[in-house]
Amino acid sequence: MATWVVGDVQGCFSTFQALLDRLEFRPGRDRLWFVGDLVNRGPDSLGMLRWAYRRRDSLVCVLGNHELHLLAQHEGVIPARGRDTLEPLLAAPDAAALCDWVAGLPFVHRENGFLLVHAGVPSGWDLPQIESGGRAANRALAQDRVRFLRALYSLRGDRPGDAGELPGNGAGEAVRAASVFTRIRIVNAEGRPAFDFDGVPETIPAGHRPWFEGLSLPEDLTVLFGHWAALGLMVSDRAVCLDSGCVWNGSLTALRLEDGELRIQPAAAGDGRSL
Repeated sequence: MATWVVGDVQGCFSTFQALLDRLEFRPGRDRLWFVGDLVNRGPDSLGMLRWAYRRRDSLVCVLGNHELHLLAQHEGVIPARGRDTLEPLLAAPDAAALCDWVAGLPFVHRENGFLLVHAGVPSGWDLPQIESGGRAANRALAQDRVRFLRALYSLRGDRPGDAGELPGNGAGEAVRAASVFTRIRIVNAEGRPAFDFDGVPETIPAGHRPWFEGLSLPEDLTVLFGHWAALGLMVSDRAVCLDSGCVWNGSLTALRLEDGELRIQPAAAGDGRSL
């Protein structure tokens, strides 16, 4: 039995299938974890999501910003945007069933010394706060999907870094926590996210740092995340980034949790896009 963690697929289904052949994945014997962003930007989000849905009992996937983007379009909260490739998925006869499954995915997942999250966790939060924030965000999404998504996209509409303090209880805090779990890359000196940054580490503004520096988490816990294609594959004892930019003509990466082995699959022709 093996557990493989796969980076951001983003609709690059051909590349994912090629990677899967190399993993020799067998449902029922092996497990796949995904860091989120199964869909969007690549050419076959529908094929990727259908594949995951059919094998949902053998995988774990956390919500990424592009899953939330899919849900928001499906619910009519936001229109399509320039780089979106979700139209075939949204027009499919099983779109509602697929979106219902997506809406039930967790924001965070902890198991066997690993914490799986799409982008990262709030600076200064300990493990109980992170798990509590994840549950609160999932409850808010489940209780009123449209209201939650409207609040999320209202928060993200201008400068999300100006949104209020993250710790606390209530619907507003759940929305803010969801935004951090799916979008954070760097924080300022006070630990507040600067959501508008997506560059390489060398261009991080003065007074800011990557969110994973100075974690308030147990030393034997490793955070597995994606979302930051410009950071690329990064492996350390405390944090592992698995977004190797497949949709940007990079590669798709899988990490085997049992021994740390990496499998890296170059983007297939037709899957990658220009920056």
